[in-house]
Amino acid sequence: MDGPDISGDHASRRTRRETREPIGRRVSRLRTDRGWTQQDLADRLAMSRTAVSHLEADMAQPSERTVLLLAGLFQMEPPELVEGTLYPVSKAERLPAVVARYTEVDLQLRLFDGELAILELVGCHAGQEIVSAWRSRLLGLLDAAQSERDRIRIRAALLAVREAADRLHDRAT
Repeated sequence: MDGPDISGDHASRRTRRETREPIGRRVSRLRTDRGWTQQDLADRLAMSRTAVSHLEADMAQPSERTVLLLAGLFQMEPPELVEGTLYPVSKAERLPAVVARYTEVDLQLRLFDGELAILELVGCHAGQEIVSAWRSRLLGLLDAAQSERDRIRIRAALLAVREAADRLHDRAT
């Protein structure tokens, strides 16, 4: 008596596994798409460049914590980062559906918005100091910006700084 034919099911699973990308290859691709070196990524993850190299070469499997950090850096959700990869399903199932993705640019622009709102309440001299400080801070952010989206947002904030400076000048005269 013949048993059920499982060869097709086994072959199907093998084919699905073979078409999935190693997680290290995906991380490497996402890193290079952003123009980052392995050292750039290591600095953002607070790990060594060697550790990043091992991760990208699939010599080491990233921990769940590292997957969360990577997802945030790459502006993705954790399941999206590991989907279609060889990352262990048991680990992937424990990942949260979302991760905080706030960047330094997000923080600084939010702080800028808050200070911009109070410029009308402060004296001209104090306002000019605030505007000058933000101009310098935003130019520094622009130099370090990693994405075109961030550069566009920072340029818009610089325009707001110029407009605020003009309003302060008009108030002073």
